[in-house]
Amino acid sequence: MRSTRRELLDAILEYNFACIELNLYLDNNSYDEDALELYNKYSEKFEEAREAYESKYGVLTNFGYESSPCYWKWVDEPWPWDNEFYE
Repeated sequence: MRSTRRELLDAILEYNFACIELNLYLDNNSYDEDALELYNKYSEKFEEAREAYESKYGVLTNFGYESSPCYWKWVDEPWPWDNEFYE
């Protein structure tokens, strides 16, 4: 698994793109078992990359799958697009 911040973000974007494209394809070709297998493979890789990123650098989204025990801590973390953290 890629490990630098930029590499992890790139992996997340790549796997996300692949999942979206395969999802669109499967909307029209729902019986294509090869495409479904690829979709499941890339979904798993996306989740692994997201978890690896978030374990090192914090959450990527502000809603959806993580509760907040106190204040909105995620706003204190560097934003994924802040270039100074990729150097």
